[in-house]
Amino acid sequence: MRVLMHSLDAQPGVGARPTLGGGYAWVVWGLAVIFVVYLFGFQTGYAVVNPSIQKEVGLSVAQVGTIATIYTWAFAVCQLFSGALLDRLGARAVIVPAIALVTIGIFLFANAFDYQTFIAAQIVLAIGACAGFVGAGYVGGQWFGMAKFSFMFGLVQFAASLFSAFGQNLIGLALGYFDWRDLFNLVGAFGVVLFAAGALFIRNPAPVEGPGLSGGITSFLGDVLGAILEVAKIPHVWLSAVWGAMVFGVMLSCGVLWAPKILAARGMTAELATFSASIMWMGLAAGCLIVPKSSDILKNRKLPISAGIALQFASLACLVYLPPVGDAPTLMLCFLFGMGAAAHMLAFSTAADVIPVRLIGTSAAIVNGLMFLVSGVLIAMPGEIVTKQIGAGSEVSMSLVEQAANPLVVALVIALILSAVVRETYPRP
Repeated sequence: MRVLMHSLDAQPGVGARPTLGGGYAWVVWGLAVIFVVYLFGFQTGYAVVNPSIQKEVGLSVAQVGTIATIYTWAFAVCQLFSGALLDRLGARAVIVPAIALVTIGIFLFANAFDYQTFIAAQIVLAIGACAGFVGAGYVGGQWFGMAKFSFMFGLVQFAASLFSAFGQNLIGLALGYFDWRDLFNLVGAFGVVLFAAGALFIRNPAPVEGPGLSGGITSFLGDVLGAILEVAKIPHVWLSAVWGAMVFGVMLSCGVLWAPKILAARGMTAELATFSASIMWMGLAAGCLIVPKSSDILKNRKLPISAGIALQFASLACLVYLPPVGDAPTLMLCFLFGMGAAAHMLAFSTAADVIPVRLIGTSAAIVNGLMFLVSGVLIAMPGEIVTKQIGAGSEVSMSLVEQAANPLVVALVIALILSAVVRETYPRP
């Protein structure tokens, strides 16, 4: 407590320059992580309440899908610029307004009574949300040093994964006591508190290099685009982003939608099949504590990456292709699958290894943006296969489940090959 108070007294603009990794650093990082969990909470909530929204507002199924899609499109576009803005303006100038935008978006959403307002709310939400996960990673690198970038980023994903494991159940429980509008208004009220805390405490550990906005908006935008192009010219960043996107995309595809469907078709009860997704997220949370730390202990990127992808691939192959092995072994395979998927966190680390420190936000945004886009494809592909077969009159069988899961298995094979051919980048003294 004494260390924390000393660090708070030494925040920028108040006293001496703060110590990296000290108490104040944990305060700033903690607020950034709470913002990420806050985002995950709302996104998870939409998956739970959209049937109620559709019924109350009188939306069509297509409109409900479009509301979700608009968020995806806006997020994907804004994501590319969020990292460059962090590099040019710093955490305070980007994350604090992002919290405000997300909070405004949630209030808009909670009080929307027509399709157009829901669309507007999703756009505002996406603009703010694009700085969440990347912003927390950026804060970790800035406030704890690049030597701990991997571990701190892993802790961010640990918190997000842990919430994902139980988020829908918690929101479903809350909806037993609150109407969805009242619940989201309460979520928005928490955002106001988070914004106030962010405005009070989120700072940069040192002045951000570069002219910022002092050179004019045209010069600033040119600087942002230049930073994106500077990172985009490095092939290793793209290779890392591709294999990382496939690893995380398969995790998201299974953890959000397909694992329960696959296991239910293979004879698991509906309750346990649904619980399997939570087990995968718990495995990912555990892996995010282990994989980045093991990379730092071994002073190696490629070995933990390849080992993680191999574990994820072997677990998924067992779940899909082997005869059912019983509930307990199946859930253990789900946990190992999630643990192996934590290798995707090192995609951020190995990309950051090959770029200047001043561009870590841009690098993380490019990697995360590609993960986001590939995840959408890998979530949709099994559904396209199932829809085509069902349309032809087929039954949902184990063989059909295998066909639907084939793209996910192939994606992990490609990721494993790419992880083997990319160069080792762990920083050397």
